[in-house]
Amino acid sequence: MRRYPLKPRALLRGILLCLVILVLAAPPQPLVVLGPPQTVHTVAPKMGMHTRLTDEVEPWKIKRTLQMVREMGAPWVVEYFPWAYHEPAPGRFDWAHADLVVDHAVTQGLTVIARLGFVPTWARPLDTTFLYLDEAHYADFGRYVHEFVRHFKGRVHYLIIWNEPNLALEWGYRPVDAAAYTELLKVSYAQAKAADPDVQVLGGALAPTLAPAGSAYGLDDLVYLQQMYDAGAAPFFDILAAHAYGWVFDANDPPASDVVNFRRVELLRAVMVRNGDGAKKIIITEAGWNDHPRWTKAVRPAQRIQNTLEAFDLVGQWDWLQALCLWAFRYPAPTRSYQDYFTFVASDFVPKPIYLELQAYHEGVEHEGAK
Repeated sequence: MRRYPLKPRALLRGILLCLVILVLAAPPQPLVVLGPPQTVHTVAPKMGMHTRLTDEVEPWKIKRTLQMVREMGAPWVVEYFPWAYHEPAPGRFDWAHADLVVDHAVTQGLTVIARLGFVPTWARPLDTTFLYLDEAHYADFGRYVHEFVRHFKGRVHYLIIWNEPNLALEWGYRPVDAAAYTELLKVSYAQAKAADPDVQVLGGALAPTLAPAGSAYGLDDLVYLQQMYDAGAAPFFDILAAHAYGWVFDANDPPASDVVNFRRVELLRAVMVRNGDGAKKIIITEAGWNDHPRWTKAVRPAQRIQNTLEAFDLVGQWDWLQALCLWAFRYPAPTRSYQDYFTFVASDFVPKPIYLELQAYHEGVEHEGAK
């Protein structure tokens, strides 16, 4: 049988018709509005969550995430605002997604702690990672900090300068350098305060680690903090950001310099006091326990719940701690790894038992072992 090829015009009409059918058949996108201002009602004013909305593209999911944080009773959120996302070319800023996240958070009555980092390709050498920032580009990062603070003045009052600089991975796979980080902090602090004198600059965001000097992995957080003070960091941060993972230890296990557990943050506090900086507060910007069934640093689900509740009991007694923000509320998609077992809500918004327990906690429901 003879075949007759379609003419280009007929082929084009067919393609367009298929596209129209696909568009008409697609489910309508939900209309997302900010809605009226909300208030967080809680008996745990220090409770916070690291929300990880950086790569969440659907507005309704951003809103729902932040609603669930409020409904759980957490007044604080830490959110990541990558430099490379918001200044893709020098001097060209795009705040669309950041505005979406911040406006929904503020409407839900949440206090936003903005984490800044992630270097654009134009601000780093070839064949380096997005966490590599050399001193030649400190001024560029400082300008980003200034523009961020200026743009979000009145909406964002706290910002973290970098993340875990005491780990080689987070320092661009270079030897960690507390003096170099202090220089970055100085530049950033000056630019932030020039844009808004009232903004609170968080320094550190230190990872808890026992890595000795010379390690390719990083440097002990207690040693690193002292090196920051030795380099003159004290005047250039308002609050210390710290990470406090519990791993396999109970929340109330005592701190020790050779152990990584939740209460290790008390040793960071001691370093601050020893350096005459005891008037400053600490915000824990990452913390928590993992309940993966096979990960060596995990605990059982019931232990994770109990440790988390006891951690909030504990920090309620620490007048030097402003907030405890847990990692991580929800991921936009499953990671298919142990990371999923840090979350409180599944990617499809199904709450986990730990979410429900914390929701009950903020409503004042007593838990076993509560003080």
